[in-house]
Amino acid sequence: MAVKTANGSELMPETERLAGGANFAAVATVLPSGRIQNQLVWVGVEDDRIVVNTETHRAKYLNARSDGRIALVIRDERDPYRYAEVRGVVSETTSGDRARAHVDELAEDYTGKPYPPEAIKSERVMLWVTPERQTFIDQNDGIAD
Repeated sequence: MAVKTANGSELMPETERLAGGANFAAVATVLPSGRIQNQLVWVGVEDDRIVVNTETHRAKYLNARSDGRIALVIRDERDPYRYAEVRGVVSETTSGDRARAHVDELAEDYTGKPYPPEAIKSERVMLWVTPERQTFIDQNDGIAD
């Protein structure tokens, strides 16, 4: 089994490839109660950083605003035995026209069409993730427990 781990903010090439493709990510944030909340989301890479796009009324944004810790598991949709885990912090947010355009870019990547405007309930916001630790796992050559 191939396992590669790195500390620091620079994206590993394997992580960047997975985040830059149409691969879903399980994103975990910390609720005000201290419990963990987890959701499947679209994920992207821009300027060598992982970006998650959400809305300002959603729990993952509110959680990240009060506690910036975040973890993602990005699964290779073509080979679910390959995935990257990223633990880090939300170091920056971007809203407005750029965030709205970004969700259209992600929608094109994942669905082949723009994000439906009627699905937006509040303001779009980009969460920029700075990794602290990354692990890439390829279980095709063995099973991890």
